[in-house]
Amino acid sequence: MISLLYLTLSINERAENIIGIDLGTTYSCVAISRGGQVDIIPNEIGNRITPSYVAFTETGERLVGDAAKNQAPQNPENTIFDIKRLIGRRFVDDSVQRDIKHFPYKIIDVESKPYVEVTEFDPKTKKPSVKRYSPEEISAFILQKMRQIAEDYLGETVQKAIVTVPAYFSDAQRAATKDAGKIAGLDIVRIINEPTAASLAFGLDKKGERTILTYDLGGGTFDVSILQIENGVFEVLSTNGDTHLGGEDFDHRVVDYFVQVFKQKTGKDLGDKSNKRGYARLKREVENAKRILSSQQMTKIEIEALVEGVDFSESLTRAKFEELNMDLFKKTMKPVELVLKDASLSVEDIDEVVLVGGSTRIPKIQELLKMHFGKPPNKSIHPDEAVGAGAAVQAAVLSGSSDHDILLIDVTPLTLGVETVGGVMTPIIERNTYIPVKKTKTFSTMSDGQTFVNVTIFEGERAMVKDNNQLGQFQLEGIPAMPRGQAQIEVTFELDANGMLTVTASEKSSGQENEIVIKNDRNRLTEEQIDKMVKDAEASAEEDKKARDIANLRNNLQQMIFDTKDRLDSEKDGNILDEINDDDKDRLEEVCDEMDDWLQENEDTEDKKIIQDQIDKLDGVVRPIIRKYTKKETKKAVEDDDDDDLDYKDEL
Repeated sequence: MISLLYLTLSINERAENIIGIDLGTTYSCVAISRGGQVDIIPNEIGNRITPSYVAFTETGERLVGDAAKNQAPQNPENTIFDIKRLIGRRFVDDSVQRDIKHFPYKIIDVESKPYVEVTEFDPKTKKPSVKRYSPEEISAFILQKMRQIAEDYLGETVQKAIVTVPAYFSDAQRAATKDAGKIAGLDIVRIINEPTAASLAFGLDKKGERTILTYDLGGGTFDVSILQIENGVFEVLSTNGDTHLGGEDFDHRVVDYFVQVFKQKTGKDLGDKSNKRGYARLKREVENAKRILSSQQMTKIEIEALVEGVDFSESLTRAKFEELNMDLFKKTMKPVELVLKDASLSVEDIDEVVLVGGSTRIPKIQELLKMHFGKPPNKSIHPDEAVGAGAAVQAAVLSGSSDHDILLIDVTPLTLGVETVGGVMTPIIERNTYIPVKKTKTFSTMSDGQTFVNVTIFEGERAMVKDNNQLGQFQLEGIPAMPRGQAQIEVTFELDANGMLTVTASEKSSGQENEIVIKNDRNRLTEEQIDKMVKDAEASAEEDKKARDIANLRNNLQQMIFDTKDRLDSEKDGNILDEINDDDKDRLEEVCDEMDDWLQENEDTEDKKIIQDQIDKLDGVVRPIIRKYTKKETKKAVEDDDDDDLDYKDEL
């Protein structure tokens, strides 16, 4: 993670080329900043983004990028994609096990890590052999490709790069990404967060003060960050996200739906491992259909001889696509709420909602954000290129260029502390503290005559160390024998710009001192463990349970308001209440506005009965009116579209 960046250039120091790489789940991008101008570097066929695909062919070639993706339907078992979803994870992680079901290539367990197993062919003899690759190695092939693209463009060797990662990547995932750089022959001088990089691309030329929320939804990961920008100073206020949510998940939903449709009509199972080629062809067409639905209401997927000579032809409407993925779309709004809460901000405090990542082109995503913030999101930056461009700006600063005068302040995502008597987790550096940071706390001995103490370091959000993740430990010896509580032991945590933690313990009277340096290595938390800590912390106490119940009730009320307003949107495609009379429409609008006002005025209410009363009040107005138009609405929906997939349901 990047924390504080403020570099100056010596007059006689020559700036070197450091490239910025957005190493994406589905597509990657490389850029460079020179003379204050950021160039997104095109690949060999002129595309500014390159598929994050690696393929091993029967001719003995290893293909990377567009060539690898283009041959994927014919060679699914040996075409690797979405490797970012595996890097830095354990084989037994739930997310890895879920992904294995969708990958046409083989994933095996090697020393508790997920490895890719492919068939390679000798270029001369064409004899096959089984080869295993770690996620770091596959990522290295992609990084090598991006490096080659940059070198061809610049006409010189590139040795250093800044690489972006999701803001919520665990330290293990970050370390694995750096290892991939080493394998690729690149010195990754800094790992930076994707939404922060995108914010740089957005705010670099902006003057004055503004608070932005960067909503970064890509092919496989999702991040939200709030930054305050003022005249070149970029201050991260809070960050949240999901490292396993993105466009690939939306594709899987649609593919699984069509697999079932095809099976019902033909009796043939595309999901069977023997039909990998057909499955890969369907997945590719679904991905294309998803893009089309960002600008059209309906598209048709047609594939000749999909399986055993049987053709495939099905329509896909935008409404059906949204229905299949609505829970995932709404899932992205939870991190939005959390970053606002962590930053102690309201939606009114956000000046701009900046969209980053290809999946933000989905109209429903934009609609949800508009509903939440009361204004349309900002689409002024290129969603596929913004992260790479921001990485290039950072690279220019690190290279010694004076073209960009910026100060970037980031935060630590988890609480860091030590174990004290009773197995208690005592925080030293709190979550969302600006870094780099140095903090000290004073402790004492628990027994008379105690001459040593064990200092055990943990990270996590739970009250007891048994529920958190241990990072390391050491012993401080030579403490003068004193009565209990008299020894003064200072424990200092220092977290630097590269995420390296140094813990020092010293006894004041004797001067005895010891320390440990904890690096971002593989024994740190995975993303699943981080999420589990946060969720467990919320569920561990009765007070947290009460707060969660209240939040759920408030969310239910907000969802009812949203659903009602959504039905009343006369300009929305598929609206089923456009024949409502003015009196009923006015009544619905009035009660929704009333409930909105109540939520804002009573945001601190902790009485569940009061909130439930508001839900019942809204339901008492909405339900009778909706029922009046049910028959008309159902009839109109059928007339508008004969497709059985369009199933408008009464969500209230």
